[in-house]
Amino acid sequence: MDSQMDWHAARAALEWQVEMGVTEAISDAPINRFEQVATPAKVPVAAARPVSDALVAQQDAIDPVAVAEAAARGAGDLAALQDAMAAYPHCELQKGARNLVFCDGIAGARVMIIGEAPGREEDRVGKPFVGRAGKLLDRMLAAIDLGRDRDADAAVYITNVLPWRPPQNRDPKPDEMAMTLPFLKRHIALAQPDLLVVMGNISCQALLGKRGITRLRGQWTEAVGRPVLPMFHPAYLLRNPAAKREAWADLLDLQARLHKKKA
Repeated sequence: MDSQMDWHAARAALEWQVEMGVTEAISDAPINRFEQVATPAKVPVAAARPVSDALVAQQDAIDPVAVAEAAARGAGDLAALQDAMAAYPHCELQKGARNLVFCDGIAGARVMIIGEAPGREEDRVGKPFVGRAGKLLDRMLAAIDLGRDRDADAAVYITNVLPWRPPQNRDPKPDEMAMTLPFLKRHIALAQPDLLVVMGNISCQALLGKRGITRLRGQWTEAVGRPVLPMFHPAYLLRNPAAKREAWADLLDLQARLHKKKA
């Protein structure tokens, strides 16, 4: 009986180690692995330099932004754009992300909401605004009779500036934003919304070239040929509940704008 219990305990311990990523067992006797590593053959510097220089020259010749612009321009519909983004090889964020977070809501909706970048839950699910901030956004939209699952004039369409989650939810780097901006602009052109709501500093920087959301929010402007309303990001409202008053005023302004355009 004791031996059977030991066997189950040992198996459970082994399964736990495998789950944690252990790939090598420790032997009873110590092993000096430095003695086992063969000394690599020395490559003459003169022979290695031409290959290295050629590789560097090839990498320098690639313009990631130009590649993104060409890929975005070649996408004839939203499905093709999503495929082009998934195949884009030059953004390092892809390597650490679980999913490409492309969109949610109804394509062709009058309102297109642009967030900043996926968080942990968005990266896991593969859709924008599905965490705590997403639930708050849904309540905000419902307060003015809008929603991502509504029909016709009450629908919204949602995406982000970045389709991949930055590590530890850090702000995107300038080169990362430059690479993804052509895809965002093409996304807007293909979705054809009447107006845009940009949420947070990153979204404002991408489309308006400005930061300072407390100053920009609530002020209608224009970008990519469409009216744009900057608003606080729902994640900011979760950290600063006092700002919900301004967010409510912006929502009412958005509602009035939609009713005016419809009339």
